[in-house]
Formats: sequence, C-alpha cells, structure tokens
Amino acid sequence: MENIRVLALKPEFYVTKAAIYQGSNMLFLKSIKHDRDTLLSFDKITDQHLFRAEAVMKELVDAEIRIDLIRVVIGRGGLVKPIPSGVYEVNEALKNDLQYSPIGVHSVNLGGLIAADLAEMLPGSKAYIADPVVVDELDDIARVTGIPGVERKSVFHALGQKATARKYAKSLMKNYEDLNLIVVNIGEGISVGAHSKGRVIDVNQAFDGEGPFSLERSGSLPMMDLIDMCYSGNITKEQMLKKVRSEGGMMAHLGTRSLFEIQDKIDNGDEKARFLMDAMAYQTAKYIGSMVPVLKGEVDAILLTGMVTHDKSFTDLIIERVKGISPVHIFPGECIADWLNMNAMMLIKGEIQPKIYE
Repeated sequence: MENIRVLALKPEFYVTKAAIYQGSNMLFLKSIKHDRDTLLSFDKITDQHLFRAEAVMKELVDAEIRIDLIRVVIGRGGLVKPIPSGVYEVNEALKNDLQYSPIGVHSVNLGGLIAADLAEMLPGSKAYIADPVVVDELDDIARVTGIPGVERKSVFHALGQKATARKYAKSLMKNYEDLNLIVVNIGEGISVGAHSKGRVIDVNQAFDGEGPFSLERSGSLPMMDLIDMCYSGNITKEQMLKKVRSEGGMMAHLGTRSLFEIQDKIDNGDEKARFLMDAMAYQTAKYIGSMVPVLKGEVDAILLTGMVTHDKSFTDLIIERVKGISPVHIFPGECIADWLNMNAMMLIKGEIQPKIYE
C-alpha cells in the first residue's frame, strides 16, 4: 500500500490540473494549459476528454513520473443524475451521462471522462469520481416549493463541503456522522449546506444561482423583476442562463470574476467594489443563518472554505454576523486535488467501498 499512487484531476475551461499523491504527500502538480482555439474546435466541452487525457499523459511521461504505481485515477464529478454521496467507479452508464449530461454542459463533466481515458492508458488502474455536485441527501421537506411540480434540487460543492466537514471532524477525533455542521464553500459560486449527522439535508441550489450572489452567479433574485426580464423580448434563454450561472454577481457589477482584480480595486480605493464585497458577505451570513432552524438550533460549528476565504476582511464580516450561532472555523483555499485524494485514500484503505452508478 505504501507505494500506491493516486492521480487526481480537475478540469477547468482552458486548463486541466493534474496531481499525483502517495499517501497524503503530493509528488507532482501541473496546470496544463490548452490552446483555446483547439478547444473551441470541438462541438461541445465533453468532446475534449481524449485530447486532454493525452496532454496529461504527455506531462507525466515528460516528468519521468512512475506511472506504473498509479492505481487510482480520480476526477472531479459532473452534472449527472442525483446520487448519494460517495466514490463511484466510472462505468459506461456514468460515462454516457457525463458526455450527454441531463442537467447541463460544464467543464466539471470532463473529470470522470478524462480519468476513464487515463485508466485505459495506465495498466492496473481504475477510474473514479467522488462526491459530484449532484449529491442529493435532501430531506423531502426541503424540496417543497409553492408551485406543484417545481421542486428544489441539490446541486452544490459537495466534494469540498464533505471533505472539509470530514477534516474538521478528524481534528476533533470525532466522526463526521456524529456532528451537526453548517458548511460554506465560497468560490465562483457560494453553497451553504446543513450537515446533519453525515447528511446534507438542505443546501441552496448554487449552480442555478439560488442563494448568495457570488463572483459569477446572480444569487436569488426578486421574482417579478426576473419574470419581467425573461418576457421583455430583449433577452434569449441562453443569455438569461449566462446571467444567472456565469455572468452574474461580481462579474455583472464589476466586469471581472477574478478575486485578485477585485481586491486590487478595493486596495486602490474603489468604494463600489468594497460595498459589493460587503454585500456578498452579508448575503452569505444571511443564508448561514437560514440553516440554523434546519438543524433545530443544534449547530456544532460553522465551517468556511473555498478560494474567497483567503480574504480575511471578507470572512471577518461573515464571522461578525454569525459568531453568536456557534464557533466559526476557516479552511482557506480550494484544493480540489487534496479533496479527491482524501476520498481515494479512504477507498484504498478500505474505509469505504466504491458505489455503482446506474
């Protein structure tokens, strides 16, 4: 077991990040930039998987990595059917739903497809995904809306939230399944989950814009204004989806989704940028508060993670508003490779068994 290695993959729009681990030690990390024109030549994002897999393989060979020791290739999960939390071996059914997603097209769908390609190139290895964004553990009461046939769905940062919760529980020498936690992932989108004894029983549907506005998502909007915009005749469905999912939030207000650029604006005295960051923190705190009754007031801790948690002034604003609920702990950054490796190691050690996607 000491020599077993894990290859973790995080695809982004124009980059594929690859990391190799032996145990908890990262031995290799590479952000592979792909030519934009080449990527745009594919009909859809998921058609890029073999091209990206070959690029990863070339980097591993050029770096003279002992690829013969890789036994687990694990990619970030995608927009597939709602499934329970866990690690899933990439089978034909999963590959089909990653390629032709029932929910939407996104680079996140490439993780399992690239992993499957690389597992075929690496004898003795298997491909997996872990806690994809569609993990669904909602209580039925959390699904109900005021319109019959319209239900709330579970689409959130399941991988990061679950890994952060497990890491926190381990620091207390407790089991994740014994705690009640509110976990918040703050990145390009913001998801706020109520974790009750190992299950996320309620969470905002972050991918579709529900919840706080974020670096690129609109967040929940006044309904009548949204309806008026949709029926104005001045905007298409595709344009509306972009406003909600990728061109809302800070991107809409400031013309950038880059946290570094926003911080630079604030440092240079941009009061609008400062006010908007304050508003984003305010909305995040408000949604944290909304999860307290979900857990019946029994909250062991509030955990903040994701790239924006590097901004202390931002997290301080959240803490100021929620510190009366329970202790707040910050796990800065967004190391998806570490989270994937954590799941792979649980699999290798036999602490969990792989699940079957059907």
